[in-house]
Amino acid sequence: MQYSVKLDGFEGPLDLLLHLIQTYEVDIYDIPVAIITEQYLHYIHTMKELKLDVASEYLVMAATLLAIKSKMLLPKHEDDFIDQQMELDMEEDPREELVRRLIEYRKFKSAADELKEREAARSLIYTREPLDLSQFEREDTAKRVTNVTLYDMLQAMQKVFQEKIIRTPKQTTIERQEIPIETRMEQIKQSLLSVGGKKRFSDLFDNASKEYMVVTFLALLELMKVKSINCEQNDHFSEIYITMIEE
Repeated sequence: MQYSVKLDGFEGPLDLLLHLIQTYEVDIYDIPVAIITEQYLHYIHTMKELKLDVASEYLVMAATLLAIKSKMLLPKHEDDFIDQQMELDMEEDPREELVRRLIEYRKFKSAADELKEREAARSLIYTREPLDLSQFEREDTAKRVTNVTLYDMLQAMQKVFQEKIIRTPKQTTIERQEIPIETRMEQIKQSLLSVGGKKRFSDLFDNASKEYMVVTFLALLELMKVKSINCEQNDHFSEIYITMIEE
């Protein structure tokens, strides 16, 4: 079964790198290339496992990170001559170009976010009186974080894959059962309705079949795209909750 998904949430490899730097709270001017490269490749691998459409620019960035990592692992030869030592000290840091591009990208991203906030503020100038929606609020509304990104979803999917590999015994036979995306979407909606409209992300993967997990993930992406569900997370790396949006 081949099913490719490409969402606007992917803004390019620089956006993914900036997300990793912010998530792991590292200094953008002193990037630990080994750690960031490992996490970046994890995302690329997960995207391929899920048959997502990985643009070539992501693979180019992966090759760039590996090249930088290789340069930084090369041994530095000591020399007794002062002039040669000074030349080594002045040698360009292989990360410098990447840092420059990230800083430039962060400036434009910050400017875009500010313009978006201004647009949202201007859109509120002509409004009706606010309605009392307290009856629809849940007790945990103040604690929820609703800006779950596709990167967070991929990270949650990595955990699901790892848990299923550990818990599922190896089988001597493989049973192949193709499930249409539309069918799985309807199953997820019914599953949410049966428990009051909210369920943990990991609870939707009750079948250890890799194909079943991939179809379930793609069905969740489609439900997000058509605004049938919301994804909520209290903090980085915490459990993601799927909630039904009332039509």
